[in-house]
Amino acid sequence: MRRAVIYARFSTQMQRDASIEDQVRLCQERAHREGWQVTQVFSDMALSGATMLRPGLQGLLEHAGRGAFEIVIAEALDRLSRDQADVATLYKRLSFHGVQIVTLAEGEISELHVGLKGTMNQLFLKDLAAKTRRGLRGRVEAGASGGGNSYGYDVVRRLGPDGQPVTGERTINAAEAAIIRRIFTEFATGQSPKAIARRLNADRIPGPRGAAWRDTAIRGHRQRGTGILNNELYIGKLIWNRLRYVKDPETGKRVSRLNPKGEWITTEVPDLRIVEDALWAEAKRRQGEIEAEPRVQAIKATRFWEQKRKTHLLTGLLRCGCCGGGFAAVGKDYLACSAARKLGSCAQKRSFRRLDLEAAVLDLLSARLMQPEAVAAFVAAYGTQVNAGRAEESAKRARLEGELVQLSKRLDGLYDAIADGLRTTGLKGKLEDLEARKLAIEAELAAPLPSPVRLHPGLSEVYRRKVTELAATLADPAIRSQALEVIRGLIRSVTVHATAAGVTLELEGALAAMLELARNAESKPGEELAEADVARSVEVVAGVGFEPTTFRL
Repeated sequence: MRRAVIYARFSTQMQRDASIEDQVRLCQERAHREGWQVTQVFSDMALSGATMLRPGLQGLLEHAGRGAFEIVIAEALDRLSRDQADVATLYKRLSFHGVQIVTLAEGEISELHVGLKGTMNQLFLKDLAAKTRRGLRGRVEAGASGGGNSYGYDVVRRLGPDGQPVTGERTINAAEAAIIRRIFTEFATGQSPKAIARRLNADRIPGPRGAAWRDTAIRGHRQRGTGILNNELYIGKLIWNRLRYVKDPETGKRVSRLNPKGEWITTEVPDLRIVEDALWAEAKRRQGEIEAEPRVQAIKATRFWEQKRKTHLLTGLLRCGCCGGGFAAVGKDYLACSAARKLGSCAQKRSFRRLDLEAAVLDLLSARLMQPEAVAAFVAAYGTQVNAGRAEESAKRARLEGELVQLSKRLDGLYDAIADGLRTTGLKGKLEDLEARKLAIEAELAAPLPSPVRLHPGLSEVYRRKVTELAATLADPAIRSQALEVIRGLIRSVTVHATAAGVTLELEGALAAMLELARNAESKPGEELAEADVARSVEVVAGVGFEPTTFRL
C-alpha cells in the first residue's frame, strides 16, 4: 500500500479552521478510493500561499527528505503555493525525493500543470489588478476616495439613483478635524510629535482606529505622504498612486515603493479641507528645519532603512505585564515596554537586558514548560476528549449499519414483489427514494475511520532534549537562523511582570508545535499524530498550572 500525506491551507483570519478539516476530509476520501495509506496531515492556518516559509509546508518537505511517503494530496495546486516559481521549486524538490503530487482539482501534477497553470494564474491576477486600478483611477479623478479612509473623515453610506451603494464618498468628522488642527498648531509652535502624542493620550483622546496615539502616526514619512502632518487631503488635495505595493518573495509581505511624481494623480477636493494653507505652510517650514539639522542628516546618511533588522529570539513575542503592549529596543542590548517609553501611557518603564530575558525563556522552554506531569495530564485529557468524540462516531456508524440492513431487506422485498408482477401507484418513487438513501449510507460508511492517536511515552524528555540541542545551535552562525525559527515557533508570547520583588516571566507555549517537535524526533512512518487531531486552540502556559520562573536583574 502506497503511503500518502495530506497538505491543507487557508490564507486569512477571515476563514475558519473548518476549512482545513473540509480539505482534509475530501483528501482522505480520495486516498481511500485509491487505496493509499494516509500517514500524516500537514497544514498551515491563516498563512499566505505567496511564501514557502510555512511551518506545515516545511515539515512536509522535511519528511519527504526522509522518505516517509510517496504521495502528497491537496485540494488544489494553489493550496501548496500561488507563486509560479515556488510551485516549480516544490515540484522539483518532491520529484527528487520520488514524491508524486496529486490534487483533487487537477489530478496528478506534471510539468505541464506547473508551467501552464502557474502562468495562467499569474496572468489572471495581473489582468485583474490592471482593471481594478483603472476603475480606482476613474473614481479618484471624479473626486471620490480610491480606497481606505483617513483620520478626520467619515465614510458616506447611501444608495444611488439606481439603488446600488455609492462608494468613495467622504465627509469631515468635526471632532477629529479639531484634533487634526490641534496637532498642526502644536507642531508649528515647536512641540515634538512624541510630546503631542503623550498629551493626546493623557487627555484620553482616541487615536486612529481607536488605538493610542503614537509619534509615528503624527510624524509619518514626508516624502511618502504618510502621517497626520503629511496628508494633503487636509488641504483639499486628493493624491492617488503615490505608492505601489509589491510582495517580498522571501516573506510574502507587501512592501511599499514610491512612484515617480509624474505618475501621481491629484484632484482638488475643497469640500474636504480641514487645515488652512498658512498653518500647513508653517508645519512644512518646521519639518524642513528639523530635516536640515546636522543630527538628522547624520542619521539619514547611514541609510538605516535599507538595513534588514536582525531577528532575535524574542522579537515580536514580548508583552508588558502592566499594559499588555509590546516591547521595543532601547539601546543596543536592552528592551523595554514600547508604550511606557514612547507614549507615556504605561507605568512600567524599566528596561531589561536582552540576553537575560533570552536565557530565562530558554530555561522555561527546556526545563519548565513540558514537565512530565503536565504532559501526562494533557495526554489524558486529550485522550478522553478524542475518545468521547470517536465513541460518538462509532455509535453513529452502528446506527447507519443497522439502517442499511433494514433498507436492504425492504428493497429485497420490493424487488420480489415487482418480480411477481406487483404494480402500484408510487411504487417506483418509493423504490428510488430507498435506493438513494442506501447509496448515501454506503458512501458515508465508506469513509475511513480516524487513525488512532499515538503519543510517544517519553514525550517530555524527548522535547527537553530537542530544545537543549536547538539552544546549543544558536551559537553556530551556519544554522542559527533555522534553529531560531524553530524555537520561536514554540512560543505564543512571553509576558514580563516587573514588581518590587523581582521580575516574573509568563510564557505561553504553542502546544501543537511542542508536540510536533517531540514527535518528529522519535516517530516512525505511521506513528505520527495527524495535525488535524491536535486541538489547535489548546495552549499550555507557564504560570497557569506551571510555576513561572523568577529572576532578578
